[in-house]
Amino acid sequence: MQFWITQILNSLTLGGLLLLLSSGFALIFGLMRVANLSHGALFMIGAYVAAHASRAGLGLGTAAVLAALVTAVVGGLCERFILRRLAGNAQAQVLATLGLAFIAADFCLVVWGGDPIPIAPPASLQAPLQLLGFSFPSYRLVVISFALVVGALLYWLLEKTRLGACIRAGVDDMNMARAVGIRASALFTSVFCLGAMLAGLGGALGGPLLSAYPGLDNEMLPLALIVVILGGVGSLMGAFAASFIIGFIYTFGTALMPDLAYVILFLPMIFVLAFRPGGLLGGARA
Repeated sequence: MQFWITQILNSLTLGGLLLLLSSGFALIFGLMRVANLSHGALFMIGAYVAAHASRAGLGLGTAAVLAALVTAVVGGLCERFILRRLAGNAQAQVLATLGLAFIAADFCLVVWGGDPIPIAPPASLQAPLQLLGFSFPSYRLVVISFALVVGALLYWLLEKTRLGACIRAGVDDMNMARAVGIRASALFTSVFCLGAMLAGLGGALGGPLLSAYPGLDNEMLPLALIVVILGGVGSLMGAFAASFIIGFIYTFGTALMPDLAYVILFLPMIFVLAFRPGGLLGGARA
C-alpha cells in the first residue's frame, strides 16, 4: 500500500510542477500562437538560479522568488527584443525560441558545470509526515498544495480581472481585441513574463525533487507540449486537467512498465490529435 500511496503522491507532485510549467506555455501558445520551445529552458534556469541562491545561503522560498523574477525578466526581454521583431512569422519565432533554448543550455553548462546540483528542501519539510501508519513526504505535499493555490490564483486572474479579460479576448480573436483598444504589444509582454515566471517558479520548487542539471529542459519541454496538446490551446482548465493526467501516466508508466513509459505517455496525445484536435477542453474558455 505504501508503494501506491508514494506513486500517487509522486504523480500529483509531477502534475503540480507540470501545471506551473504548462499553464504559462498554454497561454502564450493560445494568445501569441507561438510554440515557445525555450519554455523548458526557463524551467531549467529557475532550477539553477534557486540552486545558486541556496548555495549562497538563501532559503528556498527566497530562492524561488528570485528564480521567478529572473525568468520573468529573461522572458520579457526575449519577447520584446526578439519575438516581437519576428511578429507574423511563426516559423521564424519557433526557430528563434529553439535557438534560445540551446543558448540557455550552453550558458547554464558554462556557468554551473555539467554535474547535477542538488537543492535541499527546507529543514522543516525534510521529515516525512506520518498519518494512519503511512509516510507522506512533507515537501511533496507542500508542492502539490502550492501548485493548486497557483492554479486557483491563475483562474481568478483570468476570470475576474481586466488583464484576464484582455487575455481571453486575445485568445478568442486578437483582431477584434485590437479593434476595441487592447494594446497587443503590452499584452504579449505581460503574458510572456507571466508564463516565464511560472516556469522559473516551477523549476525552483522542483529543484529539491529533480536537482538542477544539464538536460532538465529537454526532459520537461516534451511533457509541457503534451499537456498543452492534450488540454487544448489557450485553455487554462485544460492545462490544469492535462497536467495531472500526464503526471499520473508518466509516473505510473515509469514505475510499472519502464520500457514502455514513453509509448504510454505519447499514446493519449496521438489519440487526441486524431479524434479531438482541439484538445480535451479546447472548446472551453481559458
